[in-house]
Amino acid sequence: MQSWPVQDAKARFGEFLDACLLEGPQMVTRRGTETAVLVSVQEWRRLQSAARPSLKELLLSEQIRTDLIVAPRGQAKRRPGAPLL
Repeated sequence: MQSWPVQDAKARFGEFLDACLLEGPQMVTRRGTETAVLVSVQEWRRLQSAARPSLKELLLSEQIRTDLIVAPRGQAKRRPGAPLL
C-alpha cells in the first residue's frame, strides 16, 4: 500500500485516485502518522458486506434485547446506605 502525505494527496488528487483504482487502497498520512485510507467503491462495499450484521441491525435486533443478563428481582446487591425503593 502506497503512503501519501496529505499535502500530496490534495495537490495530486487525480493521481491519488487513479493509484487507488489501479493499485488498491492508498494510505494518507498527516505529520508522518497514518490517518486515513482511500479505497475503491468495490472494496468498500466488500468490506461493508463482510462486516454484517451492522451496528444498527444489532441494536434493533430482538435477540440483543432478550439476551441481557439481569439479576432476579430482590436479589440485586445494594450499596450500604442506599435507600430502598
